[in-house]
Amino acid sequence: MINFNMKPSLLKIIIPILLAFSALKTLNSCSNREETTSCFPNQFISVQLNLSLPSYYPLNNIGGWIYVSEQQSGTRGLIVYRTNDGFKIYDRNAPHICPSADTTLEVENGSLVICKKDNAKWFLNSGAPASISPYPLKQYFYNYNSSTNILNIYN
Repeated sequence: MINFNMKPSLLKIIIPILLAFSALKTLNSCSNREETTSCFPNQFISVQLNLSLPSYYPLNNIGGWIYVSEQQSGTRGLIVYRTNDGFKIYDRNAPHICPSADTTLEVENGSLVICKKDNAKWFLNSGAPASISPYPLKQYFYNYNSSTNILNIYN
């Protein structure tokens, strides 16, 4: 416990040190958790999609989405969504609870993502929580080459 009757010069040293330790602890805990529950599976993601193929046609239109369950697409697969200015790539594991048989995320009505286990919801267009979950959907990086219509997804 800090004694605030200490000399002002000693307080000037102790308080910044305590603040620094507190900030480091907060930063470290967020970087380890990556804004998901601590039991969220970390998987290598490396998927290439040719959007000229019929199974990927929905991604040629804004608001289109698909599930991807190819090799190297995570433990439950991915949700790929076409936005006004690119794509959103989401993991199908619920970010707020440990994976189980009924925590694979599904798109509902083309606008929400839902976890059947607890009815948690997220907005498909942003990945932001709509109800229950304190965490947004886990997102992955991508490169899109419009001249070849190839979408590369990775983490």
